[in-house]
Amino acid sequence: MVIPKLGRSPSIRDRVEDTLSAHRNELVALLSRYVAQGNGILQPHHLIDELDNIVGDDVGRQKLSDGPFGQILKSAQEAIILPPFVAIAVRPRPGVWEYVRVNVHELSVDQLSISEYLRFKEELVDGMFNDYYVLELDLEPFNASFPRPNRSSSIGNGVQFLNRHLSSNMFRNKESLEPLLDFLRAHKHKGQVMMLNDRIQSISRLQSALVKAEDHLTKLPPETPFGEFEYEFQGMGFEKGWGDTAQRVLEMIHLLLDILQAPDPSTLETFLGRIPMVFNVVILSPHGYFGQANVLGLPDTGGQVVYILDQVRALESEMFLRIQKQGLDVTPRILIVTRLIPDAKGTTCNQRLERVSGTEHTHILRVPFRTEKGILRKWISRFDVWPYLETFAEDAASEIAAELQGIPDLIIGNYSDGNLVASLLASKLGVTQCTIAHALEKTKYPDSDIYWKKFDDKYHFSCQFTADLIAMNNADFIITSTYQEIAGTSLPKTVAPWYYEVKNTVGQYESHTAFTLPGLYRVVHGIDVFDPKFNIVSPGADMCIYFPFSEVEKRLTALHGSIEKLLYDPEQNEEHIGMLNDRSKPIIFSMARLDRVKNITGLVECYAKNAKLRELANLVVVAGYNDVKKSNDREEIVEIEKMHELMKNYDLQGQFRWISAQTNRARNGELYRYIADTKGIFVQPAFYEAFGLTVVEAMTCGLPTFATCHGGPAEIIEPGVSGFNIDPYHPDQVAAVMVDFFEKCKEDPSYWNKISDGGLQRIYERYTWKIYSERLMTLAGVYGFWKYVSKLERRETRRYLEMFYILKFRELVNSVPLAIDDQH
Repeated sequence: MVIPKLGRSPSIRDRVEDTLSAHRNELVALLSRYVAQGNGILQPHHLIDELDNIVGDDVGRQKLSDGPFGQILKSAQEAIILPPFVAIAVRPRPGVWEYVRVNVHELSVDQLSISEYLRFKEELVDGMFNDYYVLELDLEPFNASFPRPNRSSSIGNGVQFLNRHLSSNMFRNKESLEPLLDFLRAHKHKGQVMMLNDRIQSISRLQSALVKAEDHLTKLPPETPFGEFEYEFQGMGFEKGWGDTAQRVLEMIHLLLDILQAPDPSTLETFLGRIPMVFNVVILSPHGYFGQANVLGLPDTGGQVVYILDQVRALESEMFLRIQKQGLDVTPRILIVTRLIPDAKGTTCNQRLERVSGTEHTHILRVPFRTEKGILRKWISRFDVWPYLETFAEDAASEIAAELQGIPDLIIGNYSDGNLVASLLASKLGVTQCTIAHALEKTKYPDSDIYWKKFDDKYHFSCQFTADLIAMNNADFIITSTYQEIAGTSLPKTVAPWYYEVKNTVGQYESHTAFTLPGLYRVVHGIDVFDPKFNIVSPGADMCIYFPFSEVEKRLTALHGSIEKLLYDPEQNEEHIGMLNDRSKPIIFSMARLDRVKNITGLVECYAKNAKLRELANLVVVAGYNDVKKSNDREEIVEIEKMHELMKNYDLQGQFRWISAQTNRARNGELYRYIADTKGIFVQPAFYEAFGLTVVEAMTCGLPTFATCHGGPAEIIEPGVSGFNIDPYHPDQVAAVMVDFFEKCKEDPSYWNKISDGGLQRIYERYTWKIYSERLMTLAGVYGFWKYVSKLERRETRRYLEMFYILKFRELVNSVPLAIDDQH
């Protein structure tokens, strides 16, 4: 028998050199076409498109396409063209990158390091330069010995990996269990000792006490309240926190005995999730108008506000439930810390403290932006907040301490500004930090890193990208709604055979692995998507507001009159313009902020250009203002003007209705269901969507949903089963998919119900706030434990980040002009 030799996998350089040997003419022809385009960056579709245009016989072209170089092109994320060189960034799988450069004139091939590739890329902006001492940000040395998975499929399952790896090290012998004992003995809340008292000083004493407690508890009725055996329990060394009844305490005793005798990662996670650790939570969301009424649709105010308000209601409920089961008499507190805006535009954003409806002990705490000149009164864009955040963090720390009469147990940041403030507070207070990005702007604006100078006056991305790097590396754990948010998509897969393929795209966090801001600094190891701090925890929709159209007894029929007026009233005013003449048609519906990335105008243009779609259905969008004079947002003004042009140029009167942003969530929920009554659909056409809360809302109401393939919706929707993915970069195909759906529904009315039911099934399985809050509380417990007993606090990394913050971030912030209040 011949034993095959084991060898290393060929590198990208090896594959290019092999292709040069086997298909020299075709490869040279292809690379020459790239070079002929001159200096610049070629995106993946450009690279593939040129393969079809090379001169030569079809057989040679096919062999090149099917061979090793064809595979490289399918994994390529960009190519840098600086004649005669072509440098390609190749991503064989999520989180893994290689870089190769070909000299087309000499037919030589070089494998490049990250630093060499970025230096080459910088020549697009700066030309040839001889400064070899560029500031490089490299966090890899701090993480080199840190445990992490190596399979792309493990990305986003950080807590499972961490428990497996660290528990195997921790439970090797009795001595290594001491940190667990210390952790249990350290538990206090406002001076009240929990879990263990001073009677238990060693692991052997703990084990014997657990056996004694087990024997005592088995003799009691399961529902015996903790108070009836508390005295005996204290004598054994146990305090409150194990449970409210004999049965629950016994369950905890069994879990700990199992861990001490035969450790199992899932048992450890269950035990840690039940330990009383989180009573006070602070959630940061500084920008925009954060309120409960009359804010949605205002600049920078959309899905994130809805997300947090739904999150805290579910979280408070879960905290109450856990505290009750733990047998404690503690009142949980949640504070949403945001900006106080004196010029509140009819909202409550000028009130310091506001209780969140539907909760008992959750409040919005507002802290103003201030400088040496006083308090800033007006709203400012999320892109302009950077000069205010450090002072805001200091002021917020004082306000939080006053409200909680102590420090929080968990701090959760939201978006770039909230995550930076969360980092500053967590470092100051020594508290567990969770990061939620919602959207990282770097992936929304192509080439916004390499050409940052073009964007900086308007968006100040140099500040934002720096803040993102600091926050994501400072966090103890990171929550994302989807896998794609971390690491994009991997191999191309057909999601709708008649339509298109999901592309091999880079994740939001993955895009921060390596990049350059020429003239500022170069990131060679920014974030590692294999880091076990990443966890996928998907949110849901508020099921009191968003529920299926078929639940007739819950329907808000009293709102139907105002909804019909919203959709069909012929009056043209600041709330609605456009007309729907044929009320028998189904409605294509979309609702989002009116900005470039959300692409509402792109949907309108897509609809306007397709005569068949216009014949089959009406179009209704809810977005922004319809009057430029009402908006202060730069992007929104451009989109408003574009919308008016589309209505005029394509004569949409009679088929299109534009409704200004709606802030009544109860009516919005009924509006989804009303659209479902027309057998309509919901479309989410964004160029990129980190998650897609409106997608979940629409599906929860039973409305068949068509959503962008770029970002989270590609994971939420199972194509053809629970909805459809669409590519906004190919609007003709988007229109064709919608036409196909409506025609199928005409032929077979049950097809609409099939997709509607499929969407609801998907929601119940994966996207509810109950599932979310349970998972978040467990993560807080697990990461809090490992931070205490191991080096998970990453002190070296944090000191490095502090230096970067002080020496670089503050310098960048100083370049952002302070806002000037309007004169009254």
